[in-house]
Amino acid sequence: MKTVVVFDYGFGNVRSMVRALADQGLDVTLTSNYRQALEADGLVVPGVGAFGACMEGLRKVSGDRVIYDRLRAERPVLGVCVGEQIMFEEGDEHGEESEGLGLIGGSVTKIDADVVPHMGWDTVDAPVDSILLDGIEDERFYYVHSYAAHEVRPVDTSEYMIDFADSPERVAWCDYGRDRFVAAYEHGPLFVTQFHPEKSAQAGAKLLRNWAAVL
Repeated sequence: MKTVVVFDYGFGNVRSMVRALADQGLDVTLTSNYRQALEADGLVVPGVGAFGACMEGLRKVSGDRVIYDRLRAERPVLGVCVGEQIMFEEGDEHGEESEGLGLIGGSVTKIDADVVPHMGWDTVDAPVDSILLDGIEDERFYYVHSYAAHEVRPVDTSEYMIDFADSPERVAWCDYGRDRFVAAYEHGPLFVTQFHPEKSAQAGAKLLRNWAAVL
């Protein structure tokens, strides 16, 4: 049985994620233990709240080191919601800029729409070769967020000694209001979603099965 750690750093709706993963037949542990998180077949990094606060909480329990070390060893990581956003270079909330993990080039800023937060079910514009969205490209997923990444730029991860080599970057998008933002991203062992697969019914369950298949 494949093992998955849901990383518990105080900023995620962790119980629903644990249940969703367990429903896929995975051996799931909720912990902030570095060694367990490093050695599991898969690591899930949830996130709810402000970008800067999540980064501070993650660093306090060496979550940043766990993520870097796993990716360096080509071990899969899945970031969800703010757990996706912190993978980018920086976040700007209420005029306050915070440094992210720098694994995806780009910034996280407020959504440009008449109604914010973006809450409820919405579609994705998926790349044809997506691993996460294989077979569910036309499904709807559940979003709850006011901020998002609106571009993906090239980024140098060599300072973290992480080499994604020639792995393709696969980006899925969502259109909302006057905005177009990153809905999901895949690059080697790094996978992220802005939406919540654990709250996205059968489509979300399929996405988690797709991810589990690469563990």
